[in-house]
Amino acid sequence: MAVYAEVLVDLAARQVDRVFHYRVPPSLAGRVLVGSRVLVPFGRRRIEGYVVGFGHPPEDGIKLKEVLDLLDPGPLFTPHQLELARWMAAYYLCPTVKALQAMIWPLLRTAGPRKMRGLWPVPCPDRIPDVKRAPKSAAVWQVALARPGLTRGELALAAGVSPAVVDTLVARGLLRGEERVVQRDPCAGLPEIRHRPPALNPHQRRAVQEITGSLGLGERRLFLLHGVTGSGKTEVYLQCIAGALQQGLQAMMLLPEIALTPQMIDIFRGRFGRRVAVLHSRLSQGERYDEYQRLRAGEARVALGARSAVFAPLEKPGLIILDEEHEPSYKQEETPRYHARGVALRLAGLAGAVVVLGSATPSLESYARATAAGASYRLVELPERIGGRPLPRVKTIDMRQEIRAGNKSLFSRQLREAMTERLSRGEQIILFLNRRGFSTLVVCRECGLVLKCPHCDISLTFHSSGRMRCHYCHYSVLAPSLCPGCGGRYLAYLGAGTQKIEQEIRELFPDAGVMRLDGDTTARRGAHREIIEGFRRGGAGILIGTQMVAKGLDLPGVTLVGVIAADLSLFMPDFRASERTFQLLTQVAGRSGRGDREGEVLVQTYSPHHYAVTCAVNHDYQGFYRQEMTLRRSLGYPPFTHLCRILVSGRKEEEVQEAAAAIAGLIQGVDMLGPAPAPLTRIKDRYRWHLVLKSHAPAALRAAVKPALDFINRHSRWRKLVVSVDMDPQSMM
Repeated sequence: MAVYAEVLVDLAARQVDRVFHYRVPPSLAGRVLVGSRVLVPFGRRRIEGYVVGFGHPPEDGIKLKEVLDLLDPGPLFTPHQLELARWMAAYYLCPTVKALQAMIWPLLRTAGPRKMRGLWPVPCPDRIPDVKRAPKSAAVWQVALARPGLTRGELALAAGVSPAVVDTLVARGLLRGEERVVQRDPCAGLPEIRHRPPALNPHQRRAVQEITGSLGLGERRLFLLHGVTGSGKTEVYLQCIAGALQQGLQAMMLLPEIALTPQMIDIFRGRFGRRVAVLHSRLSQGERYDEYQRLRAGEARVALGARSAVFAPLEKPGLIILDEEHEPSYKQEETPRYHARGVALRLAGLAGAVVVLGSATPSLESYARATAAGASYRLVELPERIGGRPLPRVKTIDMRQEIRAGNKSLFSRQLREAMTERLSRGEQIILFLNRRGFSTLVVCRECGLVLKCPHCDISLTFHSSGRMRCHYCHYSVLAPSLCPGCGGRYLAYLGAGTQKIEQEIRELFPDAGVMRLDGDTTARRGAHREIIEGFRRGGAGILIGTQMVAKGLDLPGVTLVGVIAADLSLFMPDFRASERTFQLLTQVAGRSGRGDREGEVLVQTYSPHHYAVTCAVNHDYQGFYRQEMTLRRSLGYPPFTHLCRILVSGRKEEEVQEAAAAIAGLIQGVDMLGPAPAPLTRIKDRYRWHLVLKSHAPAALRAAVKPALDFINRHSRWRKLVVSVDMDPQSMM
């Protein structure tokens, strides 16, 4: 009897976002399963596809093509993952195959297991070399135990002996040469310091009891853990995970990529050892593959990672935690444009798991769901810092008054005085500026020309290397000595980034020791750990950084945080600008005073009376929430509505504008803003127009968008345009 496989072909186009039937040849019978990756004919091409089921074709009498080959020995995804992928495709309006590939991507981008040929120790207790009688053989044996798989020459070199000594152990049967599969461990060589859980304070204990009491019930439970900075949320997470493991469940811990610090990885490995698998973008392809496989096999029972770790292949996910749940980096900005929080909530529904969303500054959407009538989230609060430590004293410094007083420096007089005092006492300082580079604007003083990226509608940032860079397309060019427009000699370097802050701080405090933490200094693998650990050990008195220094760091020596410019994100063309500013100021302020000494935070701003600033200064989340919710309600923005953003991009602006207008003409049943040029009107030589749709029901947004997308896809003259749909967008840029 013929067997027909239902295959999703690997083409990210709406027209083919459905299953195609292929006959399974007798040679592959019983080997092609749901979850298999196969090679199939499609038109005149041979392309990859994924088997998602079996069934008869919808029409009888059609001669179906055969599956050509099976590309993997076993299934790549489970029925559970397939169900989640189909939900993602429906909710985020993306091709199902793209949603599926987002889940199994560690298996797709690597050559597979790593095989190594070398020498491996063979346990023979009665023949282990004696250190006194055969010290050289004993040295080789100890190295072989610590570093199995080394070659003959590598082992001899590491033990400091001749290869003949290694040959002796081989001849005695203590070492065996063979090829084995070797796991690539992203934490190899790092210390694993095991530590016992500390005693919890009453608020932490109550939180752990509430959360663990909901584990294993087989139904979705949602918690919002709202704890001030330094209140011990991480310890609550750890003890809840321990509770899940004791019940035979698995756990998932997600952090924003920026907060996935080596410090956090060390904490989890110190508590759970090899039961933790790490998944994030800084790993090599092979490391991601092996960590993913450890989770699939059940060898690792805790998945720790960034956004994409929400797809970790856990068989029994009982607990899903999103730390810093408000972070926009949980949103994927490329297809599929999912939000890890939304996927986590859906996954919990499928698996009957508990979800914990944690933050000192929860998103307005989450806090509303935890406090409104009929709340879907259970609110759990940690209102105090560990050990009764006070929150840092925060003070604003009006930079307008500094200008009036004749101080044109980047640093206020009060900040400089406070830094001098703290350094004299041997305390440490963090300076925060959410902008990297040296100067953010290069302008000709003679003709007024601003030097912009030739591919993007954005000014180039000058770096201390002498090059100007675009932080969107990575275009780079040497800074000119003359204006390329008029040939003028007077180029002004305006604005400031972290590099300029570093230069000026070194001049002001030459003996302090300065480190910088931003995208430029952490490009090399391992650099993030080196900088943080060096600063923790007292290698510098001042740490300068972007938002990397605002989250995930527990540095007890820091008693002063200086915010160089609090207004950078406040007036961005985005309705979340005030919320982002409040969250960022609160988070970076929380880095101060986490040790035994009281902390202080100085916030330099040109808008000292803006409620986002005043509420952050007063540690007043509820006050900010009330004011921002009033504004959101009056404007009809989330959490009072749902949004969908349609972005059209292409090489020719007139075509982009025409297509955006055509889409707008087809939208019905929802409110619409636009079409209009996007705030960043051109990136990578592509012009950008967008529309923003509003509705109280996500289903209404999807229903309004689908006809417009079908219309665009049917018109060949717009085939070169890219039309992307972003449900619940986190950025309007």
